[in-house]
Formats: sequence, structure tokens, C-alpha cells
Amino acid sequence: MSARKTWAGKRAEILGRPGAGAAYEAVRIRYELGRVVRTRREQLGMTQGQLAERAGLTQPAVARFEAGGTMPTIPMLERLAEALGMRLRVELEPFSEAC
Repeated sequence: MSARKTWAGKRAEILGRPGAGAAYEAVRIRYELGRVVRTRREQLGMTQGQLAERAGLTQPAVARFEAGGTMPTIPMLERLAEALGMRLRVELEPFSEAC
């Protein structure tokens, strides 16, 4: 019988594969952006359809974005931010501070 791996062990194994770290980071960014937009939209009491209309998008595009399914362009982020009454700020930070 083989020993079962912990989630941390399995994650480390997957991320150790070539290119996996970059792919993981891209998914993390998409998820975090979608979460911020969804949270703000809900705080404002808006539906996805209302946000889509204000941002010049379709409701399915907003749903995919909120679920982390798409990597947005800067212009798309600017439109979403404006529709949510926010200002877009893009920031770069050293890896040692990012985690």
C-alpha cells in the first residue's frame, strides 16, 4: 500500500513541474481580481447584468470574470472600476513582499 499524500505535498509536487508556477500565478491573479469585483458589486447591491450594462459588457462576460475564468485587459479593468465607482491602481512589488 502506498502512503497518501497531503494536500500540501501534492500541491508542492504539481508546482514543481516546469511552467506550473507561472500558470498557478495567472490563475491566482484572475481569481483575486474576480473576487474583488464580485465583492464590490454585491456591496453596491448590483446584479451582474447591471454591472455589465454600466461597463459595456455582457452579463456572461461579467460572470466569467468574477469566477476567474478570464484574464482581463487593462481597459476592461478600467471600465469595471469606473462602473463600480472605483479607481484602478496597478502596482508592482518585489516577490519577497508579495506573499
